[in-house]
Amino acid sequence: MIILGIDPGYAITGYAVIKYEKNNFKLLCSGAVNTKASMEFKKRLQAIYDIISSVVEKYNPDYISIEKLYFNTNATTAIDVAQGRGMVVLVTAQKDKELFEYTPLQIKQAVVGYGRADKKQVQQMVKTILNLKEIPKLDDITDAMAIAICHAHSYNILSKSR
Repeated sequence: MIILGIDPGYAITGYAVIKYEKNNFKLLCSGAVNTKASMEFKKRLQAIYDIISSVVEKYNPDYISIEKLYFNTNATTAIDVAQGRGMVVLVTAQKDKELFEYTPLQIKQAVVGYGRADKKQVQQMVKTILNLKEIPKLDDITDAMAIAICHAHSYNILSKSR
């Protein structure tokens, strides 16, 4: 199965496409949509939409997984991130793809085996699972990879329980 993992944002949206077959993972592509603070906000959202849409068109993932938003401090940031996330949801709706959401706790549990793992532990496990030479420079890309891995593990468990 092909899975697109997305770490939503409006300044940086990380994405990763992985292939999961017979308990083996292969990274097909990864990257980030970087938008500058000087850009008009609607142009930032358009950039997210355009790039994620082109990734979906190119790789035709079976599933799209995304991190659930959780904010307890800055409401303005939460609203802006939610709008960026909305662009991803719109792409999945237009491309008729299934969207799965995972909390940070679920992602850490699926990748590391411990829901309270720190960022370095998650990064090291992502590197190991995907057989990467090095950890990506942007946390958002590593997070997107972890989200895709989480879906592969979660989907595997769900399909066995059916």
